[in-house]
Amino acid sequence: METTSMGPLIRRHRVALRLCFAIPGLSLATWVTRTPDVRDRLGASTAEMGLVLFGMSIGSMMGILVAGALVARFSTRPVILSGMSLVLASVAMTALGTAVASAPSVAFGLLLIGAGMGLSEVASNVDGAGVERELGRPVLPALHGCYSLGTVVGAGLGVAGAAAGFPVPWHLGLMLLLVAGLFAFAVPRLRPGIARRAGDGESASAVPDPEGVRERRLYLDPRLLLIGGVVLGMTLAEGSATDWLPLLMVDGHDMPTGLGSLVYAGFAAAMAVGRFAGGPLVARVGRPVVLGGGALLTTVGIALVSFVDSPVAAGCAVLLWGLGTSLGFPLALSAAGESGPDATGRVALTSRIGYVALLAGPPALGLLGEHHGLRAAMIPVLLLMLVAAACAPATASRGGRTAAASASTATATATATATAQQRTSSEADTASPRARRTSR
Repeated sequence: METTSMGPLIRRHRVALRLCFAIPGLSLATWVTRTPDVRDRLGASTAEMGLVLFGMSIGSMMGILVAGALVARFSTRPVILSGMSLVLASVAMTALGTAVASAPSVAFGLLLIGAGMGLSEVASNVDGAGVERELGRPVLPALHGCYSLGTVVGAGLGVAGAAAGFPVPWHLGLMLLLVAGLFAFAVPRLRPGIARRAGDGESASAVPDPEGVRERRLYLDPRLLLIGGVVLGMTLAEGSATDWLPLLMVDGHDMPTGLGSLVYAGFAAAMAVGRFAGGPLVARVGRPVVLGGGALLTTVGIALVSFVDSPVAAGCAVLLWGLGTSLGFPLALSAAGESGPDATGRVALTSRIGYVALLAGPPALGLLGEHHGLRAAMIPVLLLMLVAAACAPATASRGGRTAAASASTATATATATATAQQRTSSEADTASPRARRTSR
């Protein structure tokens, strides 16, 4: 009876988690595709736009640094809801800041989206990893695919708005109504949530102050640090495209504004395709090969964008850039969860590394681009992708186990195994193809 009632509950929860990943992608992509227009309204230089984007970095640091402690104390659901509320507030603030041509207001709006994403996505990753262990099969790649799908939709709307010359403040205002509706749909479908330690078979209340000690111990784990190197490179490459790709195409390759936004939409589409369709490749060749090959593919894409003076070649290279980075973050999170005890603590720590690179790195690249051009500013990203490729072997499964087997082992007891088997059979008709496969 309990298992029967849990099936629909888990399905509703996974739908809500997908929306909680898609909404930040939708919101952020709307902003990104209109950055050339926002830059023009603010009359900002490349360096000044970097400072505006630094608001997102400050917010992301704030959210990321407190997300783990908040999840441990209050569980994932309240943290996800708080973060998503900040994302909605950020859309309103950036719309207002753009309407009055106020760079500080836009920067504050970006601070809110950084803080909201830092809170909600760290908590969502912890929750998603808990669902993985509960079901005994991977779900994080599909969840991150929903983020990419959100960016595709947001980018498409942004391209249409830019091409039609639709005012940015009105565009952001309409986007606020859309994401608020999606958020209202997701809220009642989220389960109460899990505490970080509870996902590993421990009571959240059983972790009083040793929390900080455990965090420091994780920072000293060599394998986890190598996985962090993969995440650092992959997410910096994704964040650089998210923040700078339209301006990189417009200023670096003399593309029209609408075409520059369209190139970003192509990047987002390549990310979504890679995340939703990459499962069979991971199952065939293994996680380290996919991550290492993806890092090298991204290196080639960034090199073509940076060094080849051809808008057509640059536009095509962006597809390589997107495909190469698509599976980096979710696969690295799965590897972190398998790298040792305290799986959800490891996932949370790796998420922090990823979001720091995703949100804090690109503004620094803007300052570099002010002096050397945005194409040259991508060279450090290229070099970090080579580091990520070198670190990829650390993401191998322990003892050659599959992702589902490793996830099951992390939470297995005799009763949990029986429940998982019943749950699997009851949900076989609704589980996605990616969720049913093993990832190595």
